[in-house]
Amino acid sequence: MRRLEDLSDDELIAAYQVADRSVPHLRANFVSSLDGAVEIDGKSKALTSESDSRVFSVIRRLADVVLVGAGTIRDEGYNPLRLSKSARAWRTAAGLAENPTLAMVSSRLELSPVNPVFQSAVRPIIVTHAASPADRRAALAEVAEVLVLGEAEVDLRAAADEFAARGMTQILSEGGPHLLGALTDADLVHELCLALAPLLAGPGAGRITAGLPTTLTRRMRLESALAAGDDYLFFRYLREA
Repeated sequence: MRRLEDLSDDELIAAYQVADRSVPHLRANFVSSLDGAVEIDGKSKALTSESDSRVFSVIRRLADVVLVGAGTIRDEGYNPLRLSKSARAWRTAAGLAENPTLAMVSSRLELSPVNPVFQSAVRPIIVTHAASPADRRAALAEVAEVLVLGEAEVDLRAAADEFAARGMTQILSEGGPHLLGALTDADLVHELCLALAPLLAGPGAGRITAGLPTTLTRRMRLESALAAGDDYLFFRYLREA
């Protein structure tokens, strides 16, 4: 297994680059404890490390859209989406927009227009449905583009198609578990990047996916694995054709 510390930034980027950026691709990225916990005391940040942050930054650098559920925005205290100077320079040289676009999925639109996340480098997008509160849609339209897709629930497939039509083919889902469950149910997940933190969290915490139970499974294949000096493991799984 390759060591994360042995890879240069360019080599790490190459390890997570897709074969063809013109093909729509949805990548989910999560960190989990060894016993499957997605958070500790309600926060996923308690599971992260310096090595995880390095991989996280590279995965973000490669995205056109960063897709996040509104609950995760609230619970995790999401910062505005702005990449580092070096990441922006790399993206510009690669012919990409300086920063990816943050897209938030919300049914109830329980997001405050003054949330700092709306100060992202690129005007964010909110994806909701026609039954969401009209007054909240109007208020949030002042600070973000609001896409109404679906009648009583968000049509995630339509959202992915809309992003692709705008040339934003590379979608990165950063959570939370209910969004991953919905994306899996819609059969939209092409890739899962999973970081394993060397911790046992014990019972109580949820998994990286949530939603209605199902017996339908989707086979993934291991594309790569990296080990870090802090005992974190990083797995990249791709959907089998």
